[in-house]
Amino acid sequence: MKKKKNLRNSVKAVIIQHGKLLVLRKQDNGGAYTVLPGGGQNHGETLHQALKREILEEISGKVKIGKLLHIREYFSENHNFALEERDVHQVEFFFKCKLVGDYQPKNGHTPDPHQKEVVWVALGKLDEANFYPVCLRKILSDLKHSDSPVYLGECN
Repeated sequence: MKKKKNLRNSVKAVIIQHGKLLVLRKQDNGGAYTVLPGGGQNHGETLHQALKREILEEISGKVKIGKLLHIREYFSENHNFALEERDVHQVEFFFKCKLVGDYQPKNGHTPDPHQKEVVWVALGKLDEANFYPVCLRKILSDLKHSDSPVYLGECN
C-alpha cells in the first residue's frame, strides 16, 4: 500500500533584537545547525495560534506577532535531508515577532527533536551558525533594506 503524502503548514518566528536573531541550536548526525523557532500547524488552529503555541513549547516565551514576512515551500526530496524526511511538502510562513516581557533564552517544555539550546546569533554570523533555510541568510541579515518577495518559492 502506498503511503499517503501530506501537505503540512509550518509557522516560524523571526525575532530580532539588537542586531541578533533568536534561533534554536540543533545537533544531529550531520552536525550542528540553527533554525527559527516554530513548527507545524494543527488542524483547527490559525497560523497565529500555532505560532504562539510553538514559541511557548520550544523557547518558553510569549510573542506579539507582526507582519507576514515570507512564505517558503519545502520539498524534502530536493534537499540534503531527503533520506531522513521522505515525501515532505511543507509550506512555511515566516512572521516578524517581538518577545513579550523580559526574556532570557532557554528551552521550552517541549523542545524540538535534536534541539540543544536557544541562542541569539548576530545577523552577520548566520553563515557561521549554519542557519537554515539558507535562502533567508542574506534576507534576514539586512531585513530593513531587503526587497525580497513575500513568496520565496521552493528554496533551501
